[in-house]
Amino acid sequence: MIDKKDLLDDIEENPPEYWSSFSDMMSGLLMIFILFLTMTILQLNIQEDLLHDKEGLLQEKEDEVNRILGVRKMIVEELKKEFEDSNLQLNIDPESGSITFSEGVFFDYDKYEIKETGKEYLKSFIPKYIEVLLNDNNREYISEIIIEGHTDNNGSYMYNLELSQKRAFEVSKYILSNEFGQLTEEENIRLKSILTANGRSFSNPILDENGSIHKEKSRRVEFKFRLKDEEMIYQMQELLGDENVN
Repeated sequence: MIDKKDLLDDIEENPPEYWSSFSDMMSGLLMIFILFLTMTILQLNIQEDLLHDKEGLLQEKEDEVNRILGVRKMIVEELKKEFEDSNLQLNIDPESGSITFSEGVFFDYDKYEIKETGKEYLKSFIPKYIEVLLNDNNREYISEIIIEGHTDNNGSYMYNLELSQKRAFEVSKYILSNEFGQLTEEENIRLKSILTANGRSFSNPILDENGSIHKEKSRRVEFKFRLKDEEMIYQMQELLGDENVN
């Protein structure tokens, strides 16, 4: 008859193999768990670092947008101050700095030859305008000066496109001509590198209080300026939302 005590002693001295296999399996599972936990923590740290870097980049871009918008605001204020006591019939947009002249200042109706009175206007206006945009403080920010011709909606789009383009071109040509003679050689050279003339036909009319096209006001010439990296401003405003860009 087998003695129970001897059997237990024998098991303790020579444990079955499955106990060893079970222990090895548990050790393996523990190692897998530790490895999984380590990888999870590492991944979370990487994601946190990427998020931090992204937030830092967005903040840098937002600061740059605000800086450029501040430059535009500064230039607009300078333009307003320069022309506040002027007798010229012009309108300055307080946000964009776009300066508008009515059609009658430079051209007769349905014509594109600059009138003598229009030439005198340009001789009074352009030197002051260029002085603000291309002075030592501002010229590094200016990428383009744009002269735009606009018409009313009398006639076809293509007819008015050609008319508005010719008007913008005639103004540009006169400003850069020897006949104009109001710019220094340096200003003339610098202006040639950034001046653009565009015709807009009646694609951007001015409306009256009833929502109808105001024909007289729609017939106009506009002087605009574009800042360097301005496209980046529009992209960042869409990304950040206008309310976050002051």
